[in-house]
Amino acid sequence: MGYFEIILIGIGLSMDAVAVSMTNGMCLKQMHVKHAFVTALAFGLFQGIMPLIGYFAGSVFAEKVNAIDHWLALILLGFIGGKMVYEAVKSDEDHTVCKVLTFRLLLVQAIATSIDALAVGVSFAALTVNIISSVCIIAATTFILSFIAVYIGKKFGDLLKQKAEIVGGIILILIGLKIFVEHMFGI
Repeated sequence: MGYFEIILIGIGLSMDAVAVSMTNGMCLKQMHVKHAFVTALAFGLFQGIMPLIGYFAGSVFAEKVNAIDHWLALILLGFIGGKMVYEAVKSDEDHTVCKVLTFRLLLVQAIATSIDALAVGVSFAALTVNIISSVCIIAATTFILSFIAVYIGKKFGDLLKQKAEIVGGIILILIGLKIFVEHMFGI
């Protein structure tokens, strides 16, 4: 498998992380480069680490991972998104932005959006792939796209104001549902 194919895989794997990065950007009251950097770093690292873990786990755990990965993504993203929507709806008029993006929340988001990359790593074990260069390309692709997405999300968040948290929560729920439906029904 060549570098071009790995870049395309990296782009495909990063789409969930990009959408969540955009959501995080929408929820930022003050935008700093460190927010975009930390968000992109978390997503990039996990998108790179998960295929590496999958590669070494190989086909031994492939069936077990594939059996539950979509459930994990649905539960984690559904919970985070549902909480965002709930808090936005129950809050008063003074509430203008989402909650502070904590390390714990970012970690959960990074894990939830990178579970598919674990399965890709398992498939890499069966192929002739240089795993180190592959995970570096996937991580770098996700980092770059997520970094940009935080800024795009911030622009939308400024336009949407109070509705940003609701829109962001709905996006997270939809990503969880998308992952679940793709795995359950092969769509």
